[in-house]
Amino acid sequence: MDIRGLGYVTVASTDLNRWREYAAGVLGMMVDAVADERLYLKMDERPYRILVERADRDGYGACGWEVAGKAAFEQAIAELQQADVEVQRASAADASGRRVQELARFADPDGNRHELFWGPQQDFAPFVSPVGVSGFVTSDLGMGHAVLPAPSFDRCLDFYERVMGFGLSDLMKVRFTPDPAEPEKRIHFLHCNNGRHHSLALFECPIPSGCVHLMVEVGELDDVGRALDRMHASGVKLSATLGRHTNDDMTSFYMQTPGGFDLEYGCGGKVMDWERHTPFESTVVSHWGHDFSVGRR
Repeated sequence: MDIRGLGYVTVASTDLNRWREYAAGVLGMMVDAVADERLYLKMDERPYRILVERADRDGYGACGWEVAGKAAFEQAIAELQQADVEVQRASAADASGRRVQELARFADPDGNRHELFWGPQQDFAPFVSPVGVSGFVTSDLGMGHAVLPAPSFDRCLDFYERVMGFGLSDLMKVRFTPDPAEPEKRIHFLHCNNGRHHSLALFECPIPSGCVHLMVEVGELDDVGRALDRMHASGVKLSATLGRHTNDDMTSFYMQTPGGFDLEYGCGGKVMDWERHTPFESTVVSHWGHDFSVGRR
C-alpha cells in the first residue's frame, strides 16, 4: 500500500466552541465553521488538516491517509480486502464533506479508525495565523503524526507493516514507575512514503480517548515558545515540559486538547533518508526536558 502521508485527522466533540477557541487562540490555526456541525482547522494551503465534528462524545475520530491517486486508492482497498479487513466505501456526500474525490473507511485489529482518500480539494488560499504562527510544516511530510493505542500490540503491528505498508523507524520500551516489576509497554514508530520520521506510532496500552497524542510541527522555535505562553494564558493543562526527543530531534511540549488526548507542538523534526536509516531502540525518550510527570499531577 503506497501511503503518501497523514493527510488529515478527525475529532469528535460535544462542544465545538471549546475547539474553536483552542485551535485559533492556542494552536494558531485558522477556523472555518460549517452549520455549527463541523470545524475545519486550516494549517496550510489546504482547506483543513483537522476536522472537528459534533458528536455525543469527546475523543479522537480517525486518521485520514492520503494515497497518490485513483489507481493507488483501488489497489489499497483491494489489499485490505485480501487481508480480510472490512472496508466501507463512503458516499459521495461523505467524500465531499472530507473535501476529497473518494473515501473509504476501515479499522485496525484494536478498533482504531482509519480513512483512505485521494485527490484533496485545494483552494490555495494562503494560511494566515490569527496569532502570528509563521507556518506549519506539512506539504510532502503530511500534517504531522498520531500515536494510537494498541493493546493487541503484535496483531496491530503486523497489520500496519504487512497490510498498510508502514516501515519501522525505531522503537522504545517504557515504564510509568521505577518499579522493575511493572511490565514494559512497547512503542513502535512507523513511517510511510515520505521523509517524516514517523507519521504513526503504536503504544501498547489502552487509551479511553482513542489517541495518545497528535503532533503538529511549526517552522520556528519561537512559534513553539509563544504557543507555550498562549497555553498557560488560556488555562490549558500542560502534559509534558519543553524538551527535545532523541529519535526524531523534535523540540516540543505537550498539552491537553478538548478531545481528552494530548497534542505535541514542536519544531525541528528530522527529515529522513530511508535508504540510509537503520531502526534502533531508544532507551531514553529525550536529550533533555519532556517531564511527563507534570501531566499526571
